[in-house]
Amino acid sequence: MSWKVLIRSKVKKQLKRFPKKDAERIEASFYQLRINPFIGDIEKMEGEENVWRRRVGSYRISYELFSKKQIVFIFRVERRTTTTYH
Repeated sequence: MSWKVLIRSKVKKQLKRFPKKDAERIEASFYQLRINPFIGDIEKMEGEENVWRRRVGSYRISYELFSKKQIVFIFRVERRTTTTYH
């Protein structure tokens, strides 16, 4: 059974500004999240109950999982820089 992927409108706008190849890779990872949000280069975010991070090249996709309803809510996509985690 596949998961439903919901994407925040701000993320959709951001994708339009990313280089085309990067946007395509990120969108492909959205499809992979629909199939199984627990595979790939993922990490559960500390201090958050259902928030995960997926790495796609130099980008980080942040999403929240609603397991009972099988929903993945993508709320942030950002390019990793030297200050991303500081």
